[in-house]
Amino acid sequence: MDKTKVLEALKKAKEQSKKRNFSQRYDIIVNLKDINLKDPTNQLDLFVNLHYPHGKKMKVCALVGSELKEEAEKVCDKTIHEQDFANYAKDKKATKKVAEEFDYFIAQANIMGKVAGAFGRTLGPRKKMPNPKAGCVVPPKTSLQPICERLQHVTRVYAKERPIIQCTVGIESMKDEEVVDNIQTVFKQILSHVPNEKNNIKSVYLKTTMGKPVKLM
Repeated sequence: MDKTKVLEALKKAKEQSKKRNFSQRYDIIVNLKDINLKDPTNQLDLFVNLHYPHGKKMKVCALVGSELKEEAEKVCDKTIHEQDFANYAKDKKATKKVAEEFDYFIAQANIMGKVAGAFGRTLGPRKKMPNPKAGCVVPPKTSLQPICERLQHVTRVYAKERPIIQCTVGIESMKDEEVVDNIQTVFKQILSHVPNEKNNIKSVYLKTTMGKPVKLM
């Protein structure tokens, strides 16, 4: 993806978007073609490591046992100990509130069964279950700080049911070069994971949260 063209699209997206009292998000939208998503080998579910944080603070909740409780309380935005899982399993409103508030969930590997039992029905449909692909299923003794820091640079590329990918690559307050780099990083990863590379790409758009899509290719 040509850097100059991406910069032009980014500037156009800025120009046509009304000023808001918040820093709008930039999303890249990729429409796929000639790809059979019913075949699991063609489905995409990637956690792409960006060179630059995409602007939004990713809130992380830890679902842990006693081994990681103290560590999680130091570095994560919220910690739920396994002793409290039963309370959440009974209280759907509380579980839903947690699911909506946090972007990523880290879970202790040896209690994943309990995590699934208490939170699976709520986190699963929202695609927020602790995912080993994102490094969010961890051993009972591990440092969570590097994981939480890395998650600030991660965006999810998902296409299983529909041939459309939409993911965040930055916000307006970021430098143009950083947003462009993130866009190129995401697109490169998509190309490397679809069976026929550019032949599977129908179109690519960039849009702000409240703005109209601008065609990239």
